[in-house]
Amino acid sequence: MASIPKATIADVARSAGVSTATAGRVLGGYGYTSDEKKQQVLSAAQALGYRPNALARSLITGKTRTLGVVAGDIQNPFYASVLRGISNVAEANSFGLLITNSDESQSKEILSVELLAQKQVDGLIVTPSDTRKARHLHNLRASGVPLVLIDRAVAGLAVDRVATDNIGGSEQAVSRLIAAGHTRIGIVAELVEEVPGGLEVFVTRAATGDPVESETLYPSWQRLLGYIRAHRVAGLRVDPALVLRAGSYSAEAAQAATPGLLAQADPPTALFTTDGTMSEGVMRALTGLGVVLPRDLSLICFDDLDWMSFLYPGITSVSQPRLAMGEAAARMLLERIRGEDCPPRTVLMSAELIERGSVANR
Repeated sequence: MASIPKATIADVARSAGVSTATAGRVLGGYGYTSDEKKQQVLSAAQALGYRPNALARSLITGKTRTLGVVAGDIQNPFYASVLRGISNVAEANSFGLLITNSDESQSKEILSVELLAQKQVDGLIVTPSDTRKARHLHNLRASGVPLVLIDRAVAGLAVDRVATDNIGGSEQAVSRLIAAGHTRIGIVAELVEEVPGGLEVFVTRAATGDPVESETLYPSWQRLLGYIRAHRVAGLRVDPALVLRAGSYSAEAAQAATPGLLAQADPPTALFTTDGTMSEGVMRALTGLGVVLPRDLSLICFDDLDWMSFLYPGITSVSQPRLAMGEAAARMLLERIRGEDCPPRTVLMSAELIERGSVANR
């Protein structure tokens, strides 16, 4: 069976009784055309089954109506919800999405940014894998491509950013444990990246109230800062032995390290985990040890994942506004694409403590 030829702009123009240039302006969404002629062109296009050539349109307008996203790990529920938020806003504004995954590897992130730039996306949303060395993002911004960061900041890079108030959310969670009478509270965090002076110096400085530059810290370090701040406000000493550094962004690392934390001569009576991956590993370890929540141990997890509400008792958690973060990042990017000219903005969203049944009073 012979294929039916695709309708062209010339066909639409001829059917509508207008010039090819006029039809091109209407169908390309640029320039001025009277309402009467616009309706003639749109009616003709619908009757002929015309489908616009996105590549040709981008050559004329310089826009592809496409957003690029570089996510850290699309299997992680955090990114899944953020991507949904980005998608909601993009779809509502007739923009497409190109999504790549960096696996928290800067080499993969660089390749992803280069690929999306080659695809001529109109702007990018990136979760940077390195908050200190990100020359490729500096170069991207210098080239004029609109850029929004999500979850993390990059030192010296003045662009729009959306993140959770990690310090405040963690302080609220640990303060809840302190209010329940717990004075020995362990924290399980990946803390993969190094900070000046190392972990011990960081804890000592923060515990004494010495100012710590927090904006470009990775989220796990920011959440450790909130943990320390809650202790300081309550007048409690932070015991470095209760700070468990998993050293790897994996549930297996958290699972392997948790038994040692609980086997101390003066063990913690409560734990705080800094993200869903750490929480998963800790729960595996507690199950293997036969620990019953909250009879034997109280627990609060940062990141509210679905399984935390399915367990009995449910796990008290800190919920990030993940969907709203994605929506906010996409709206900010679209504003920049449309020419919004204002100083770089940072939207810091509050986390919410979800009370369930994993905290007991001492």
